[in-house]
Amino acid sequence: MDAQSEKLLAQMIRNTRLASLGTLREGAPRVSMVAFVPAEDFSAFYVHVSRLAQHTVDMQKDKQVGFLIAETDDGRADPQTLGRVSICASAEMIQNGEPGYTPLKELYLARFPEAEQFFKLADFSFWRIKPKGGRFVAGFAKAYNITVETLQKVSER
Repeated sequence: MDAQSEKLLAQMIRNTRLASLGTLREGAPRVSMVAFVPAEDFSAFYVHVSRLAQHTVDMQKDKQVGFLIAETDDGRADPQTLGRVSICASAEMIQNGEPGYTPLKELYLARFPEAEQFFKLADFSFWRIKPKGGRFVAGFAKAYNITVETLQKVSER
C-alpha cells in the first residue's frame, strides 16, 4: 500500500464516527449503524450498544461480524471513488469494571458526550470488535487486502 493510501486509511478510522456493523440473524445477514471509537493502534474498535438491539443479540449468538468504515459522501461525480475499509472481525463483550473499562468510557464520552445517558442504563455495554483482516479501497484501482498488522502499521501515520 502506498503512503497516501495509508494516510487516508488512518484518517478515515480516526475521523469517522459511524460504522456499519454486519451480523447474522437466523442465517441471514443484517447490517446496522453503530457509533465507534478505535483503539489507538487500530487493533480493535469499540461500540457501546444495548443488549435489546438485534445486532447485540446476534453478536451474543455468533461472534463473527463485519465492520465497514467509509468516507462521507462529499457529492463527487463518482461516489465509488470514496475510501472504505471492510473488516472481518470477532466481537466480544466487555464487562463494566474490567481492566481498561474506565479509560475506554472516557475515550468514548470524549467523542460522544451525549452518550453519558446510556451509561446509566443497565442494558448498555461495550463490545470489542477485533479485526482479523479485510479489504481497503482507497479509490479507483487502489484496493488492498489488509491484516491486523497492516492496521497497526497504519495507526502510526
